[in-house]
Amino acid sequence: MPTLSDVISVLDQLYPPRWAESWDAVGLVCGDPYAEVSRVLLAVDPVQAVVDQAVAWDADLVITHHPLYLRGTTSVAATTFKGRVVHTLISNGIALHVAHTNADHADPGVSDALAEAIGLRVTGPLVADPTDPAGRRGTGRIGELPAPEPLSAFAARVAAGLPATATGVRVAGDPDRPVSRVAVCGGSGDSLFAEVRAAGVDAYVTADLRHHPASEASEAAPVALVDAAHWATEWPWLRLAERDLAALAESRGWALEIKVSELVTDPWTAHAPMPYPTD
Repeated sequence: MPTLSDVISVLDQLYPPRWAESWDAVGLVCGDPYAEVSRVLLAVDPVQAVVDQAVAWDADLVITHHPLYLRGTTSVAATTFKGRVVHTLISNGIALHVAHTNADHADPGVSDALAEAIGLRVTGPLVADPTDPAGRRGTGRIGELPAPEPLSAFAARVAAGLPATATGVRVAGDPDRPVSRVAVCGGSGDSLFAEVRAAGVDAYVTADLRHHPASEASEAAPVALVDAAHWATEWPWLRLAERDLAALAESRGWALEIKVSELVTDPWTAHAPMPYPTD
């Protein structure tokens, strides 16, 4: 049975911390490096519901995409929800490890998993990592559909390929516009509009699009926008991480049980449709 340190060495092989952005907080949050690990739970968010699931499943390690403490803290008292998460983890002997922007930039990484979920064949990164001689790592991905299809059909493809959320999928663009070449970015992606335009794609799939950047992007170039929930665009990476971690564990002869959390931790819990003119 591997130790936590052993498992982290494999995670660092898949998602080296040096690939993370300078502002990020990745790696081990809590846990004893010498403790044995037999069960690993993968989730997007380190929230109490996920930790409670880990406790109920008797997990030894939780791996999340999002950091628990991105901006640091001066206290882990259980008087706050983050402190309660830490207390629950430690009191139950469960470690927490984060792979965030280092998983975004990996090959394969978060955006590869998003592209795969919606049926794209990845051709390369949207923004290449200049330190990667192979030109495969970087932010976002560019992919191609098996055959062109109208934007309305492509939006339905995205909605069907991602886990369901209350907010669903929003679309900007002519529903009859043909879509063939697509840029994707798991998570918040409205800082990449210049790169999307330069890529010459027909559509861009991402999350957290704000009014002004989306409006300006739509005016600047005829690129359709498909905006899904942040959680939904990153959840497919959990399956990718599960496969890759399981393969490396098997190659080392580890008896490691890995589970992907299917809890919907997107913060939006309901959607009230409004009458909308179609003419």
